[in-house]
Amino acid sequence: MWANGLKWMFLIIGTMIGAGYASGRELWEFFGAESGLAILLFAVLFIVSVKVIMSISYNHQSEHYLPVLKVLMGKRIAQMYDVMIIIYLFSTTVIMLAGGGATLEVIYVPYWLGTLIIGAMVVVLFLWDTKGMTSMNAFIIPLLIIFLIAILVAFQKLNGFPIEFNLNAQHNWPAALTFTALNILPLIAVIGAIGHEVKHKGEIWIASIGSGVILGSISFLYNESLLQVASDIMLYEIPLFAILKHYPYYMMLIMSALLWLAIYTTAAAGVFGLLSRMKAWVKGPAWLIALLLIAIMAPLTTFGFSTLISVLYPLYGVLNLFVLASILLYPIMNHRAL
Repeated sequence: MWANGLKWMFLIIGTMIGAGYASGRELWEFFGAESGLAILLFAVLFIVSVKVIMSISYNHQSEHYLPVLKVLMGKRIAQMYDVMIIIYLFSTTVIMLAGGGATLEVIYVPYWLGTLIIGAMVVVLFLWDTKGMTSMNAFIIPLLIIFLIAILVAFQKLNGFPIEFNLNAQHNWPAALTFTALNILPLIAVIGAIGHEVKHKGEIWIASIGSGVILGSISFLYNESLLQVASDIMLYEIPLFAILKHYPYYMMLIMSALLWLAIYTTAAAGVFGLLSRMKAWVKGPAWLIALLLIAIMAPLTTFGFSTLISVLYPLYGVLNLFVLASILLYPIMNHRAL
């Protein structure tokens, strides 16, 4: 139970920690000043959301996300959101590919070549079908978490730990709703594809609480660190590099490699969600369908990493609020007392 629960936990965290999150760009777009309470609320909302989605997926032994959507919002609205999830997964995977290209620019790899490399690596992963996905997350994500926390704690120590939590200055708390909503669709897409593999309800509790606590803690520490370099962030495509400028060059190389791996896991998660849904329409080996998807996505990466995030992420955050509301209301509306 624990082994499987941790496997799902790392899969969920791997879906979240991608180009936008690990680079700091996504956190900076939604949080920033006066956001301590917002991040705490996000952690709670995230735990509840994962618990509800995984429970529905487990109860229906689903192999893709559509059964979960139908339970949450009914057949007609689910069909509309089915299309929206496909568009979402497609566009966010484009963002991941763009992030892969932007990250490798730090070691002077051309943007187009960096994008091509990460696309090829995603296709290679699916030579082992979907099992390569969970195995990869179980190895890469713990490594990324350890290094990211170490960098942020060391940065705070360098600055004398100037972390504050003033309850009277938490006006950005509504950002918790849009930030959680933004990340709901990939969660539904990925968790909906593993329902038939969950063997015990205990796995759901381990995955939901573990992922929420870890992501909430990292988000708070990361946001506080970004506030201390706020004046420099506009100079960087990837805000994490504004923190790393205080470290030797080799640390930037190490974190660039780990950031690239985080981007890779989320790009793979996006393709994983698309593949699980497309199995109903397209027959063929997973790697070949993945290759076709990457070939279609590649030209769209020319819009640039930060541009794609700043335009698409807030938009999706608002559009997904209905899905988040459906998830949060589900335990209440389906309680035995009613």
